[in-house]
Amino acid sequence: MTISTIKAKGISVSLDLTVGHIADMVVENGGRRLKPLHRAPWVDTSEALPKGLPQGTVRLSGDFLCAPFSRSDVEEAPLHGWPANSAWDVTESGATEDGWRAVFRLRHKVMGASVDKIFTLRHDHPFLYQEHVFSGGSGAISVAHHPMTVMASGGRLAFSRKRFAATPSDPLEPDPARGRFLLAYPARAVDLSHFPAAGGGTLDLTEYRMDDRREDFVTLVEADHGGPGWTALARQAEEDLVLVLKNPTELPVTMLWLSNGGRDYAPWSGRHLGVLGIEDGRAAVGHAASIGDNWLRREGVATAFALGEGRSISFRHVIGALPQSGGQPPQDITAADGRMRLAAGGSTREVPFDSAFLRIGRPVAG
Repeated sequence: MTISTIKAKGISVSLDLTVGHIADMVVENGGRRLKPLHRAPWVDTSEALPKGLPQGTVRLSGDFLCAPFSRSDVEEAPLHGWPANSAWDVTESGATEDGWRAVFRLRHKVMGASVDKIFTLRHDHPFLYQEHVFSGGSGAISVAHHPMTVMASGGRLAFSRKRFAATPSDPLEPDPARGRFLLAYPARAVDLSHFPAAGGGTLDLTEYRMDDRREDFVTLVEADHGGPGWTALARQAEEDLVLVLKNPTELPVTMLWLSNGGRDYAPWSGRHLGVLGIEDGRAAVGHAASIGDNWLRREGVATAFALGEGRSISFRHVIGALPQSGGQPPQDITAADGRMRLAAGGSTREVPFDSAFLRIGRPVAG
């Protein structure tokens, strides 16, 4: 395993170059060390894992790029594609006037395109600023970030405005001998606090409860509100706030993976607890579905980027963490003039933030 670590004042990020997963992220703020991202309990242990697992599952950590998202059924590759399962090289890494910038390149091509991952840290900013760039290639590719956080005692969620939430036709774990789920499949709701449950009634998608053993997957479709897309998670035991932000024009959906002891088989073995994937993407489930006719496209939602020789496409993403007690996420998040403003309960909190980074309001290629 090779780890590349970059640092700026108040923040460090480590990338596992063998698979392109973030192995660690630490934010130092208010005298505390916050660790917003998850690392699977079997990573870097001596336990024997089932044969044939994708390397992205063997080394499941932090955040990684999916290209395509889910099944690689157009070009042969493991689950979530080569960016999540194979080696990256450091092509640039060095200090800048206000922090650190590093560029990593995937050794594999994806649909003939080269893929670069760009990390930027800024002094005293509690955020990792990421950009991925696909250069050349042909056809089309679905993409998603795959940040995962973990909670010891659950948490509360808030989101930028969504059009609706929907589950796919089938649950992740339909066989009760292997796992369990709580949401209804397929189902749809506009009110995220009242999503149809498998056993009747509804469940609240804004509350993560540790006593709900489950493996669930639900897609949130961004509304047209003109601002950044965001997810905020107030983790109770950790007493912090995990923030994930995107440009909805680039990444129009947020896919939530609720993994709380819902898989009984190895390597999950009922021990993958309190994990939430906040997966911002431009994708349906599977490469072929994403580039063909699918339910999201019929809703007017883009599910892939078009590739082409002599052109490049890129998309940006932000992950951050702040200390917070009280257990309630903000009701609104805005960004302007180098600051992020988080509104909750009649008060507003401000933190340093590169408000131009997400390119809100600018046209998107592809």
